Amino acid sequence: MAQQHTTSLRLRLRYRFDNLVAGGTTPLIGWLALACLAVVVPASAVLVWADRAAPPTFSGRLTAVWVSVGQTLKLGGAVGSPLYVLASVTLALVALLFVSTLVSLITTGINGRILSLRRGHSTVLEAGHTVVLGWSDQILPVVSELVAANANQRRSAIAVLAPRDKVDMEDEVATGLCGTGRRTGGTGATRIICRSGPTTDPTALARVSPQTSKAVLVLPPDGDSGDAHVVKTLLALDAALPRPRGTVVVAAVRDARNHLTAKLAAGPGGHVLCADEIIARLLVQTARQPGLSLVYQDLLDFDGDEFYTAAAQGLAGRSFGEALLAFTTSSVVGLLHADGRVVLNPDPGAEIGADDRIILVSEDDDTAVPEPAGPWVDEDAIVTARPRSRYAERLLLLGWNRRAPLVVEQLDEFVSPGTTLDVVALGDGATVRAAAEVAAARSRIEVAFHSGDITDPDVLAKLDVPSYDSVIVIGETDRETAPVPVPAATAPAAAAATARAPGTAPPVFAPEAGSATDDRTLVTLLHLRAIGEAAGRELPLTTEMSDDGNRLLAPARAGADFIVSGRLISLLMTQISESGHLADVFEELFRAEGSEFYLRPVADYVRTDREVAFATVVESARRRRECAVGYRLRAQTATAPSYGVRLNPDKRRPVRFGEHDWVVVLAES
Repeated sequence: MAQQHTTSLRLRLRYRFDNLVAGGTTPLIGWLALACLAVVVPASAVLVWADRAAPPTFSGRLTAVWVSVGQTLKLGGAVGSPLYVLASVTLALVALLFVSTLVSLITTGINGRILSLRRGHSTVLEAGHTVVLGWSDQILPVVSELVAANANQRRSAIAVLAPRDKVDMEDEVATGLCGTGRRTGGTGATRIICRSGPTTDPTALARVSPQTSKAVLVLPPDGDSGDAHVVKTLLALDAALPRPRGTVVVAAVRDARNHLTAKLAAGPGGHVLCADEIIARLLVQTARQPGLSLVYQDLLDFDGDEFYTAAAQGLAGRSFGEALLAFTTSSVVGLLHADGRVVLNPDPGAEIGADDRIILVSEDDDTAVPEPAGPWVDEDAIVTARPRSRYAERLLLLGWNRRAPLVVEQLDEFVSPGTTLDVVALGDGATVRAAAEVAAARSRIEVAFHSGDITDPDVLAKLDVPSYDSVIVIGETDRETAPVPVPAATAPAAAAATARAPGTAPPVFAPEAGSATDDRTLVTLLHLRAIGEAAGRELPLTTEMSDDGNRLLAPARAGADFIVSGRLISLLMTQISESGHLADVFEELFRAEGSEFYLRPVADYVRTDREVAFATVVESARRRRECAVGYRLRAQTATAPSYGVRLNPDKRRPVRFGEHDWVVVLAES
């Protein structure tokens, strides 16, 4: 009961104090003055009466009390005639008022400045820095790669502008970089500067000084309107940057339908990546070349070897084939002509011009030093490739999203005639007719669609998954749909499908947010792992994911192929921001025509019964009009972190290959 009374009294006193503060400045000053006098006057009286040297008379002691109170409250405490005392107190009060006002103004100004800095509204005064516009799940991969790229520089800066609190952004970046586990550790010599503001406002863009930066990266925000926001940001950036501009502008959109619009908004010199087309292309390439995702991971991040260009120097007038063995610690893959044209894996007889640059894979831009590797070629170890016939395949696509039509289109360009593709996915009747066009337009591949939930173990168990040559899992939305009829399937997988109307297919969905989509993918992978273990074999699996963090949770074998869309696009953007000409290199690499990377049996290039220098592999590949850039050892496919992949090895170093190892080559598709 006493406790209840005490709590009630405390609440009442707090309530009265709140009312006093809410009453305004005048009542608050009055009550503070009374409270001060209630403490100072009695305390001064105690001091005077306790002092043995105090005046003996009562009036003298009262005067001493007044002097003590005046000195304590800085009112002077002068004694004399009443008029003199009044004038002294008045002057002291006026002085106190002015000093207090001055202190208040200074404090307010300082607090305002601190608040302005905290809000991130001040202008970044840097030159040669990198600007990142926007905030999404790609921010940490982008900043992490930029820090790694700047690791060999003494002073560098990254300015981030996003409509978020400055302190929150700084804390999130600092926490995220500490957890990456990169060799660079934290930010190193790179300073991360965050500013708050809308990226679509040219005035706000001025806060990060894009006109003095070396590169600007525009990140697509999460959500359905992300591409529209990128276009508006590019328009604002075009208004903020004078033309002609030397700043490299890199952006990314998700939907292929918005690619051209974004390119127009970026203006001349701007580089816009289409995430859907790139991801679909890599999914197909990796499904046909297991292990290829690891090659691209090594090529695109700044921890390993990347694309660079080097001056032709003494190679001018010589053939491209001769340049392949002109570097011992770099791997030549193409030419950057003086007019800006990029040619990957050109004809070995193509002549190198005096103003051309060599495109190569190297550890850093300062390691591309010419040094002949020809003396290490072992002619006796070079073999002639055994003829390999192409055959029709059985492919399985689990899931359906906005990129699925592009995946089917890419598959149709590379497979042999007679190849079948079974698609199992959720669907509704609203967009069935639109998706049916995907199957109707194919010429080499026969596509059969089946309605089913890929997270349902019964559906997967009926598919006979181990019988397929390749399985692709892509993220799809979780949507309950009624069964829709399909035509008779061309593969045994039809037995597991619910029938649909002839000539129809599942709808084209816009995928959910990455985390929700990946949740369904993780469940599917769990069931596929169980199917593989029951069959006693590893499934040829390629998986698409949105969040790199979810990849670490995936129930898959070590070194499995994952295409993490957000991280992959982040890596491409940072590579291009560091070297603008790489946009043309990647465009050439990812388009349907031209050359691409392959993992081919090493036994088709060199003998496996002896040690050979990698220069021998390069020479053997040259005779097949290919550029060898590395290899993968089968015995190390489950060993982290490289999983057997070695890019750009020293051409002088001997390697003992096994019969089932692979060579990584750039060759015509």
